[in-house]
Amino acid sequence: MGLTLREVQELMMKYYFERDSARGLYATFTWFVEEVGELADALLSNDKAKIEEELADVLAWLASVANLVNIDMEESFIKKYLNSKPP
Repeated sequence: MGLTLREVQELMMKYYFERDSARGLYATFTWFVEEVGELADALLSNDKAKIEEELADVLAWLASVANLVNIDMEESFIKKYLNSKPP
């Protein structure tokens, strides 16, 4: 089963928006940064299962941050990478 980036963001909105809103933007962003650190550790360990897990966590927390600032990640990605020339 595949999900679009928008569907990932909608899923996070459905299950976590209320909790993320109560936590606040800064604290939610801090959780995101922590997950990026865990991804870095997983990459250094070269443990594929751990890397997969941490990539999923990073995506989930990024979607939560995007939801809190009301940004559609899929639209932003398309605008930045598909509708413009590469840098």
